[in-house]
Amino acid sequence: MSFVAEFNALPLRKLLELSLAATADNIQESLRKTQFSLGDFARLISPAARPALESLCQRAQAVTRRRFGQAIRLFAPLYLSNECVNNCKYCGFSRDNPILRVTLTVDEVAQEARALAGQGFRNILLVAGEHPKFVSSGYLRDCVEAVRPIAPSVGLEIGPLETPDYLPLVEAGADSLVVYQETYDRARYAETHTAGPKRNFDWRLETPERGYAAGFRRLGIGALHGLGDWRAEAICLAAHARYLLRHCWKAMLTISLPRLRPHAGEFEPRARMTDADLTHLVAALRVCFPDVGLVLSTREHPRLRDGLLRVGITLASAGSHTEPGGYTGAGRAHLHYTERGLIRALPMAETAAAPGATEQFSIADARSPEEFAWAIRQSGCEPVWKDWDAALTPP
Repeated sequence: MSFVAEFNALPLRKLLELSLAATADNIQESLRKTQFSLGDFARLISPAARPALESLCQRAQAVTRRRFGQAIRLFAPLYLSNECVNNCKYCGFSRDNPILRVTLTVDEVAQEARALAGQGFRNILLVAGEHPKFVSSGYLRDCVEAVRPIAPSVGLEIGPLETPDYLPLVEAGADSLVVYQETYDRARYAETHTAGPKRNFDWRLETPERGYAAGFRRLGIGALHGLGDWRAEAICLAAHARYLLRHCWKAMLTISLPRLRPHAGEFEPRARMTDADLTHLVAALRVCFPDVGLVLSTREHPRLRDGLLRVGITLASAGSHTEPGGYTGAGRAHLHYTERGLIRALPMAETAAAPGATEQFSIADARSPEEFAWAIRQSGCEPVWKDWDAALTPP
């Protein structure tokens, strides 16, 4: 039985009612436990728990230091392509957006990876829109093979594949697979995904299991906050995490907590998640899921990022670019769309002044990796640039 069947039976309405009706006594009762149910998690993210947020954060910090020490693992996203066949209303890469599309060559991908390695990164996440013409499994395998000698840890955030299609990517050296469900609300999912293979909710929901069967050592899940009520999304996310911890126990699990950011297009968030809400969620996840990695991206502003380092975050990106070629300018040097939609090669003399590929979304923390590493140390933690030994500083 896949998570789809368990998800379909999830008593979400009752869990939400439990959360909204929770009392201060309920919160203390849940906090006295060492093993937490979904009901306990629902109570810990309740409005009634907000007055106890400081103590919840202190407990989360203690759990984090006990399980993960002072380490904050750093990674960087490397965008391969912004080509996409999906229409996702909230995404800058949505196929109907009139943006500049670029797919890097394998050599350009290696060039970007070397630039990141020069900044200290040894953990690189390869990201691509979903477009079988430009982003085939063969192309992805070649990219992994090109990056693996440069970065000991290579992850993938790509369109969902069948297990046999993941196998060559694992064999080439990819060790982690990240896939956000975006929203666990089926109605909202259908509303925001209007065309393309991503419209298949169940297919996407089962992706981590197919990746696990292919041998990925790390699995990453997440909800894109701003599409639906954050408490409902969090409960579903927690249910998904519990399932994967039981059934995909040989793999490490991470949970990402992205919020919507400005991008190409006119989509406005459907629901609000404040900084306090995000802090509350991080603390509750850490307390209830002590061994799960919690990921924070450059979508968030510096002050909030620095504060959350002390609460429960264990992985963070830095110095990120969300467009192909963003680290080296490689996206300027090849194919561009003309006004009529045709593709032409840009003469080399024009590449320096040419615009780069369009980004997926704008970032909020524009600090350099070195500046962010300094902030991590200031918080009392240590930046870890690679996760396969104890080295704490870039070579």
